[in-house]
Amino acid sequence: MADKHVVRFEPVGIEIEVGEDETILHAAFQQGIMLMHGCKEGQCSSCKSFILDGDDIELDRYSTFALPDYEKEEGFTLLCRAHPYEDLTIELLNFDEDMIRSGLPIQQAVAEVVSNEPVTHDMRHLVIRLVEPREIKFFPGQYVDIAVPGTDATRSFSMANTSCRDSGQLEFVIKIYPDGLFSHFLDTRLAVGDTLNLTGPYGVFTLREGHDADLIFVGGGAGMAPILSLLRSMSERGIQRKATYYYGARRRRDLCFEKELRALEESVPGFRFVPALSEPTPDDAWNGEAGLITDVVQRFESDLKGAHAYVCGPPPMVEAAMPLLTVLGVAEKRIYYDKFTTTGDAAEK
Repeated sequence: MADKHVVRFEPVGIEIEVGEDETILHAAFQQGIMLMHGCKEGQCSSCKSFILDGDDIELDRYSTFALPDYEKEEGFTLLCRAHPYEDLTIELLNFDEDMIRSGLPIQQAVAEVVSNEPVTHDMRHLVIRLVEPREIKFFPGQYVDIAVPGTDATRSFSMANTSCRDSGQLEFVIKIYPDGLFSHFLDTRLAVGDTLNLTGPYGVFTLREGHDADLIFVGGGAGMAPILSLLRSMSERGIQRKATYYYGARRRRDLCFEKELRALEESVPGFRFVPALSEPTPDDAWNGEAGLITDVVQRFESDLKGAHAYVCGPPPMVEAAMPLLTVLGVAEKRIYYDKFTTTGDAAEK
């Protein structure tokens, strides 16, 4: 059995035991500590932290874009890649005190495909039913890792539903990439009745409790899934915070769940759905907003001071939205985001 070491996180004062054969992030998950993270593969820097005490750490393979050599030499590390070989004290640079102690247990499960239907020309609505166990607890906005059949790889996908307590089902909205490791399999081979192995839940893209601040949602592509989960949860729970969902697509054929989102405008007081097309054509007969979704946000919003923002979609959209939101007044610590990576990256979501 691998030796274990104590890792203490500051400034929150939490200690966990971590085996030398596991990463610090994985050990935290197993012990119900929900640290900030993204790809879990050393690609995104969301879990970047600073080593205050101790230096005997071994890192699995990672991208130097996430952790440049000069930062590693200064004492920074990636918790998703770090194996401790002595007791450590780690300073968390990116953490959310509302979430850090709210972690749910990570579970492994087997599920059966219920349906695999297109919702646009290049996105699927995948529904699976848990076989063993019958339920996984998760917060709306979280995701699971699904094992790609016939490989050792996994891909991460956010749930679009709010729980599986009654139905035992999980819903996903997945973009199809021609050479996507999982999405190509989903497009060409996955059938009703097939089984999938999954692990989770993960993620901190969840609605923070105890706040009445206005909400701004900015999404694109398969970023629909976790935001739809949050909005469905608001409707189910009777949450009446003012909320606006800006969703960007190229053409009308790229829009999905419009009918449900319009219905949510009726069931969630103060909610407004604003879709926009960046490349509409005459065939679209589009009378709504046009342009990049960040431009639309800028046209509609002038003062977002005090608001909470949730951004989910392709990396270029996320990278454009975040600085805009801060300029409009959203505090950086109140911008929650998921970047949906593509083929060749660690996740497709």
